[in-house]
Amino acid sequence: MSPLRKPLEKWLTGIWYDSARPPLMLRLLEGLYRRWISSRTGKEQRSDLSVPMIVVGNITAGGTGKTPLVVSLARWLSDEGFRLAVVSRGYGRQGRNQLRVDQNSSPSVAGDEAVLIARQTGLPVMVGPDRLAAAQALAPDVDLLIADDGLQNTHLPKDISLCVIDGARGLGNGHLLPAGPLREPAGGLSKFDYLIINGAGQVPGVEHSYPMHLVGDELCNVSQPTQRKPLASLDGQVVHGVAGIGNPGRFFAQLRDAGLQLTEHAFPDHHRYQRGDFDELRDLPIVMTEKDAVKCRELAPDDAWYLPVNAHLPEDLRDNLLSRLESLLSADRNI
Repeated sequence: MSPLRKPLEKWLTGIWYDSARPPLMLRLLEGLYRRWISSRTGKEQRSDLSVPMIVVGNITAGGTGKTPLVVSLARWLSDEGFRLAVVSRGYGRQGRNQLRVDQNSSPSVAGDEAVLIARQTGLPVMVGPDRLAAAQALAPDVDLLIADDGLQNTHLPKDISLCVIDGARGLGNGHLLPAGPLREPAGGLSKFDYLIINGAGQVPGVEHSYPMHLVGDELCNVSQPTQRKPLASLDGQVVHGVAGIGNPGRFFAQLRDAGLQLTEHAFPDHHRYQRGDFDELRDLPIVMTEKDAVKCRELAPDDAWYLPVNAHLPEDLRDNLLSRLESLLSADRNI
């Protein structure tokens, strides 16, 4: 990891979510990014993919909780009887080849999020820089595909689109990258089928949304995941909180709400952990995210734990989504 990455991310995050007005240089770069976005508008391509695709993503840079939502949807739809698989870019992995991911895949080769999804769902997962090609490779064996990220990918079909928004951070200062966190203008939110707010509260300018809550109450040992204990067993204790995700503050707040006292250790998203990252953290228990834990099984101390979370969704969203899926599949069968 570049020594400049962490302070640069902290500086940008402060501007995006705390500053009233971004610096002039960032606003000039925002203008260039806006032109690039405009050049792509209207160039969505309809592929010949033989099965419907659900695309889960966001319009802000950084974490919003889309991967837990992918896992929740995949488990639920699998329980409903659908044969499905998941497509991911495999961000942060080594190599650019198309790769089928399973529960034993290396996070460095397959990507941390892809391995997490494979372990949580037991479903086929394919990663590759060309996600449409990955989807086409999986399509003959399934009824349905889910794409982890990809709302801005003009090549992916979006039969159903879900955009996840962080309920605490919202849309930040409303500027496009790099002056703000937006990957595309907020005015385009209406084109998505479902807007999902992760966490409590309302986001200004966002209407007709559904709430999502990440819930977890049991810790798993990083080195031996079958060893478990209640999160409440650490109530009142001082622990090291470790998070290398898009929004570490959300995870730390969840731990504090559970009664833990934290020494925070925030790493960049998709951080490649090394044993030295834990050298000074052996005096207290460590609690990290599951996304971090998939990369730390051989690195973390014995008293290191991760918190699996489940994305809870309202029943009316599930009913609506299921109805749309059944209509899509019925239409495909009648063609």
